[in-house]
Amino acid sequence: MAGCPAPSRPAPSPGSVEAALGQVRAFIEPHLDRSLTLSAEAAPRLVEAMRYAALAPGKRLRPALALWAAEACGGSWDGAAPAAVAVELIHAYSLVHDDLPAMDDDDLRRGRPTCHRAFDEATAILCGDALQALAFESLARDMPPAVAARACLVLARAAGAEALVGGQADDLAAERGWIDGLASAPAAEQVAWMDRINRRKTGALFLAALELGGLAAGADDSRLALLDRFGRAFGQAFQIADDLLDAEGDEAAVGKRVGKDAGRGKLTFPTVEGVAAARARAERLATEAGAAAGALGESAAELARLAHWIVGRSH
Repeated sequence: MAGCPAPSRPAPSPGSVEAALGQVRAFIEPHLDRSLTLSAEAAPRLVEAMRYAALAPGKRLRPALALWAAEACGGSWDGAAPAAVAVELIHAYSLVHDDLPAMDDDDLRRGRPTCHRAFDEATAILCGDALQALAFESLARDMPPAVAARACLVLARAAGAEALVGGQADDLAAERGWIDGLASAPAAEQVAWMDRINRRKTGALFLAALELGGLAAGADDSRLALLDRFGRAFGQAFQIADDLLDAEGDEAAVGKRVGKDAGRGKLTFPTVEGVAAARARAERLATEAGAAAGALGESAAELARLAHWIVGRSH
């Protein structure tokens, strides 16, 4: 679809969250395609890997958060498109690197071989590096100059050592026994540790997507604060739901290997609290996120629906 104009925001639909996410995909994927159409200076195998990773089938949840946050703050999808592209590129890079043999060592992602399996490990590393750089290029090039610098700061913090990367580092440290006493610590301490990891590894990029959407719409501090409140509860609920899918989900539906967390002795809410308690926690958080979306008004209806859908999803 390179070179074709991207469609404008489709008319709102009263249908399901899946249908609404389908509208997001129809809108954002041409933008992603264009961002990944590079010059002849780029190595062809690298570009192929970048496109394989970033254009793989997916929910496009982080772009949806950016677009729906902009909408909730009176903005447009067109204005938030660079932000939506940037967060999806960061997400794609993080998945490529997380799947590497030195990290989570996964063979399957979104129902297809992971990037290092489809290409090779060196190409996958370089692919992640290039996707990360391209995300900031999208913000700096395509957002208005008045907000581009702040947008780059928001995304850089979300992707860095105090957030996404730091959360992955701590997750590996816990999984590999590098933290003395954690495996035998009381459940309350283990839960606090998981909250610390999830808030950064998963939640930080959700918060960035929401804030970037708000910035694109020119949101004031009060609306940005409500987006932050929504994102913190939503991010925790999402991660617990993801843990539940690993514990109970069907590999074909989920699109990646399931049951690996328990096999590795990894701390998750289902393994520490039990499935029923973990699900109840996720439902409480979803309700909290829904309340924050409700405070934003009718323009945040998609965010409110998403909050309640995320816990019961099957993929």
